[in-house]
Amino acid sequence: MEMFEELEKINIRPEPFEFYTASDLWTEEYTSEQMLSFHLNENIDVSSRNAAFIDRSVEWIASHFNVEMGTKIADFGCGPGLYTKRLAQRQAAVTGIDFSSRSIKYAQEVATGEGLSISYVTRNYLEFETKVRFNLILMIMCDFCALSPAQRKIMLNKFNKILVPGGSVLLDVYSLTAFEQREETAIYEVNLLNGFWSPIKYYGFLNTFKYENEKVVLDKYTIIEKLRTRTIYNWLQYFSPEALEREFVECGFTVDTFYSDVAGSLFDRKATEFAVIAKKQ
Repeated sequence: MEMFEELEKINIRPEPFEFYTASDLWTEEYTSEQMLSFHLNENIDVSSRNAAFIDRSVEWIASHFNVEMGTKIADFGCGPGLYTKRLAQRQAAVTGIDFSSRSIKYAQEVATGEGLSISYVTRNYLEFETKVRFNLILMIMCDFCALSPAQRKIMLNKFNKILVPGGSVLLDVYSLTAFEQREETAIYEVNLLNGFWSPIKYYGFLNTFKYENEKVVLDKYTIIEKLRTRTIYNWLQYFSPEALEREFVECGFTVDTFYSDVAGSLFDRKATEFAVIAKKQ
């Protein structure tokens, strides 16, 4: 009976964004190490884009936003500094914010080793405050999609506050095309995701739930080890360009342009992701 109740709990569908465990993924010792290794693998698009795309993206960003000496740029969710490093090499005044202390430590060591002056802040970016006013704010790798509607409003109001007049935000999101491609599933596996969640043996359950009305998907991981059980909620919001524009406009922005990615590719409504540039009014 107890086992049945546990399985019922594992398979229960929460309300959209009812639980928020994002910090567990990035601050837990073992998983943060795993995430950093994904970040630093230059050939894959898991935690970060592959290196060739990042190079192309930074080239486009520098050109499009006229990045030069002293251009103030903030990278929210900077990870190990793959964008911040490249932008600082172009003489921009860069700030990187991330709540993974492991990633920030790595980024700082790279900056120091290359003689780059980059301001790194270890903090949940929802709580980040500064007196600096930026010309450009980045939030890349669809970080915006992991936030609840209330959290997204906090972020956009924060962006508005810390941008100079006419300053820009560049971020990317998952599209409704990507939402349609997702399916509800229930998977059970020993050492689910090839041991990603723990260095010791565990039993992993993955429940994927779709919320049609809200255009939200939840990947709910239940990780059962000998001495503990954890549940990790990985929420993703999917957007139409119109829905994303509404959120920006409500927080005092004007949407400038949509692209298919943060490297300036021509906008394609059928693509699985798209990027937006919004300007502070």
